[in-house]
Amino acid sequence: MAYYIGIDIGGMSIKAGVVDSAGKIVEKDTIVPRVAEGQDAIAKDMFDLCEKVIKKAGLEKKDISGVGFGSPGTVDADKGVITFAANLGFKKFALLKEFSKYWSVKTAVGNDANCAALGETKFGGGKNKQNAFFVTLGTGVGTGFIVDGKILTGHKGGGSEGGHICIRMGGEKCSCGERGCWEAYASATGLIRQTEKALKKYPDSLMTTTLENGKVTGRTAFEAARLGDKAATKVIDTYAKYVATGIVLLINVFRPEVVMIGGGVSNAGDILLSRVNRYVSRHCFGDKRINPVPKIVLAELGNDAGIIGAASLVM
Repeated sequence: MAYYIGIDIGGMSIKAGVVDSAGKIVEKDTIVPRVAEGQDAIAKDMFDLCEKVIKKAGLEKKDISGVGFGSPGTVDADKGVITFAANLGFKKFALLKEFSKYWSVKTAVGNDANCAALGETKFGGGKNKQNAFFVTLGTGVGTGFIVDGKILTGHKGGGSEGGHICIRMGGEKCSCGERGCWEAYASATGLIRQTEKALKKYPDSLMTTTLENGKVTGRTAFEAARLGDKAATKVIDTYAKYVATGIVLLINVFRPEVVMIGGGVSNAGDILLSRVNRYVSRHCFGDKRINPVPKIVLAELGNDAGIIGAASLVM
């Protein structure tokens, strides 16, 4: 059995896990990155974390065949550089070069959503598929594409930003500065905004009973809809159409075998998935006359997709 390490880099934490060749996480751990202390400090933190999980797994460094990194932002995988990651303050971070100061081992780096897509197609919801894409519905909308078995990165890693396709000209302002982006409507942030508007319009809605500490969350409308609330059901119907609209646009370009949905909002399950599948099946180009419309399924690796996907880069 071969072993690899996958490192999932986030703004609040860095997660690492020892992953075997079957895609199973043997051991994992987390640290808080020393972002304020610079990029060299972060590289050292990641090396220390590797040593920690190797020890916890009862292995030695010589047992590890490679280390893969998944990072937010634009990643130039060929050069091993995180070109830009706003939330982490990374600018031209030569990650693989910095990491090699501490450990001479096979390494690779990729965008975190791309890594998740790779992990899901190797070991999760898109297993054994050569053409698939992954959508994560969280604070934003992340996408990763697998085309003919390979990660689609675009020129210098700047591609695969599906969250920023425009679904409504002149629409809601997105965090990227543009208007009408898919992310502005299909993210958890967008869902919360839509729920808040509905609550103002329907103050007697059951959504008032599903608030958390008096606040709207991405679960508020779903939980009220399950109780039969009409206003909440309308919110979910509209939100599902927003999610599905972006998926239809991407299917028409890439025509994958399967589409995987992950992220916090995906935990709603079938109440969301059934609506998305219904809309997609009706609105894809050529619908069933060309070939079966790709099925929209839940990602299976959950919060481990980043670790497993990053490890997959060096398998």
